[in-house]
Amino acid sequence: MEKINLIIEEDNNLRLDKVIAMQLQELSRTQIQDMINQGLVLVNQKKEKASYKTKLNDEIEITILDNVDLDIEPEDISLKIVYEDEDVIVVDKPTGMIVHPSAGIMHGTLVNALLFHCKDLSGINGVNRPGIVHRIDKETSGLLMVAKNDNAHRLLSKQLKDHTVVRRYVALVHGLIPHEHGKVDAPIGRNPKDRQSMAVTRTNSKEAVTNFTVLKRYNAMSLIECRLETGRTHQIRVHMSYIGYPVYGDPKYGYRKDDFSHGQFLHAKKLGFIHPTTQKYMEFESPLPDYFQAKLDELQEELKDE
Repeated sequence: MEKINLIIEEDNNLRLDKVIAMQLQELSRTQIQDMINQGLVLVNQKKEKASYKTKLNDEIEITILDNVDLDIEPEDISLKIVYEDEDVIVVDKPTGMIVHPSAGIMHGTLVNALLFHCKDLSGINGVNRPGIVHRIDKETSGLLMVAKNDNAHRLLSKQLKDHTVVRRYVALVHGLIPHEHGKVDAPIGRNPKDRQSMAVTRTNSKEAVTNFTVLKRYNAMSLIECRLETGRTHQIRVHMSYIGYPVYGDPKYGYRKDDFSHGQFLHAKKLGFIHPTTQKYMEFESPLPDYFQAKLDELQEELKDE
């Protein structure tokens, strides 16, 4: 499920369904009508008819259910494939790439690229997310596993559910963490003050546990490795901000003074799982992106100058 918020910036007196159709061109008029009738479209937090005439400063909240089928096109986008066989693809996703399409974002995603590269992907998550077993954020780089058939998808998903998949992230965070190891055990849910972000909250939240180890300390930053026990949206970013060490370059949970040109400095470095057919353990590692390593080199030089 995804929520999209629109604010009417002109007093154009247009029908509600037409405004949505102009913004979300990949949805048909029938789909939009059904969404409005189901109460998935709210105007100023109230349900309105499709014929409602929008006014200046109206706030429209649109809920896109996962089962709304989008017309997704294969696109010839370069992919860094670390491993591939008849069951699994392991991809090293660059920062800036969204994993799968959604209403309003139909091109340039990992799924668009996968559909061009591979004609056979699992269909368990529907036509909008073929092959996608798990996700990482748009501005997070690193390793993802993709299922090429439904059996592989089921077995890989079970490993994720059982927390047996090895996932290690490297993050550059603000502040000098004084201890070598840490564990953040704090539930995460939708931020009640900002529905576009997540937060540590006791209402409508789910268990979230992040373990971390300090790899290196610089003048005012720490390089850490994170191990997830759960897989909540924005988990590392939310947890590190919550304990006072936000991820560098994070536009949502970080500091405004950061360099946001590469997004948050968070990289999915290691991925390990049991192969769904051979039943053998497989593990892959991805080097830090060039911009990430360049930042670490810069911080190291600053240490030498002290």
